[in-house]
Amino acid sequence: MGKKHPPDIVYILEDHQSFYAHGEQIGSIPIHKPNFQQVASEGIEFTRAYTCIPLCGPARRTMLTGLYPHNHKEIKNETHHSYDKETYFERLTAQGYDLYYFGKWHTGPGTAHQFGCEGFSYPRFGNPYITDEYKEYLKENNLPPIEVEVFYSFHPDHLNEQYGIHIGEKYNPIFPVNHENICGLMTTPKESHEVYFFAYMVIKNLRKIAQERKKGNYKPFHLRLDFYSPHQPYYVTKEFLDLYPSRKILMSPSFSENLDTKPDSYKVELNPPMGDNWQLTIPNRVSWRTFQEVLAFHYAQQTMADEAAGMVIDAIRELGLEDNMLLMWMSDHGDGLGCHGGHFDKEAYMPEELLRTPLAIKFPGVIKPGQKSTRLVSNIDYGPTILDAAGTKFTEIVDGISLFPLFKNPNAKWRDELMSQTYGNFKPHFGRALITDSGFKYIYNENDMDELYDLNDDPYELKNLIYNEDYNDILKDLKIQLEKLRKKTGDIYSLAWVRGRHLREPKQKKKKKEKSKVL
Repeated sequence: MGKKHPPDIVYILEDHQSFYAHGEQIGSIPIHKPNFQQVASEGIEFTRAYTCIPLCGPARRTMLTGLYPHNHKEIKNETHHSYDKETYFERLTAQGYDLYYFGKWHTGPGTAHQFGCEGFSYPRFGNPYITDEYKEYLKENNLPPIEVEVFYSFHPDHLNEQYGIHIGEKYNPIFPVNHENICGLMTTPKESHEVYFFAYMVIKNLRKIAQERKKGNYKPFHLRLDFYSPHQPYYVTKEFLDLYPSRKILMSPSFSENLDTKPDSYKVELNPPMGDNWQLTIPNRVSWRTFQEVLAFHYAQQTMADEAAGMVIDAIRELGLEDNMLLMWMSDHGDGLGCHGGHFDKEAYMPEELLRTPLAIKFPGVIKPGQKSTRLVSNIDYGPTILDAAGTKFTEIVDGISLFPLFKNPNAKWRDELMSQTYGNFKPHFGRALITDSGFKYIYNENDMDELYDLNDDPYELKNLIYNEDYNDILKDLKIQLEKLRKKTGDIYSLAWVRGRHLREPKQKKKKKEKSKVL
């Protein structure tokens, strides 16, 4: 028998999706994600997977490097630090892998192409609907450009005018950045949506790989499929929206929370009419009835992404590529839609809705099917896991660890706690969350109220126990654990450091603009 080839590695990443998307909210309408659940049933689903930071750019850089944001220094979106830390792309290339990347980048300056990846990748956040590749896709498939009828918009009036967004009217998403805060019912076929566009390109690429292998030309490959969805804007067809009768979506347990026992970071909301002068209006000006309808759009877009990813997985199976493949499916961070007073997006607060993420991994012959794990894992672990599958590792010490011990033995020795962090988004903030295997969660918020929750008793974090004297000993122990973890990972930073980086941002934006012209 010949030597077994190195495994192929496929990585499906959804953007901005919390674990509540899997129907974990008590009594809520279930979210239809049959393809994700199929992957989970054929491998392992981690039900306590966390992001190291609830923000796109920093989380994506972490997934490349295995490092916390304080170590790779991309602490918020568009800070655009150079890539002075090794990424798993370099290590895979050294192992002889071909690299392919299709979808959203938003990891810092440049694109995936500068790391040797072929495929689709544009600088910064971007908008797939205005690219030449999308136009060619429409032409090849005889499709019209995506168009939607606008149902809701959560922009100030002047931005609605600037973008050309009018409730009840048609809208073509041609703005340079694909993140309008709107819900739109598609008037064009579902295939005009970005998730099907990316799936189409990936499947074409997989077919080329399969054809080369039939000719005897074998090289292992790593392929990433990075959807923009289910991040807003929510563009869906009636077929998917009808799956979610909005009145059956139960109220989030924290929607009517008055936030009296929460730090100020929970009270920041940029989007009107939920927010006014960056402050969340309490009680919320937007009714739960409206949130129900917005959530229906959000859930429908998740199901569309699931269907598109399922098309890719079906192609992998049909092409005979699945037997020697590590397949990982996850999200970069969660979503605050409707939680803790009724937010539209995310900010610097760190509830479970923003930190916990879905994660399913399939690896035939390595992972026994049908497993569910409650062990604490983080996206700091994804890079080390990919490299472990490829028979290599980072050349320097990283913060994450490979998940392979848990693939082989669910009861393997593992971490008892992990850390998530925030530096703010539009407003500077410094916070650290310690999540423990026992179910306690402590959040340090510099110059603000700290938080302590017992997630076993209070999964929606409605009871902040920080001033409850009955928990003094537990709190003392958690503070010691957090300081040990910060020291271990070289986390010596503070709010003053964060503010300094915010003040320096304009100069770095100028450098980014100059560099993007080359790319």
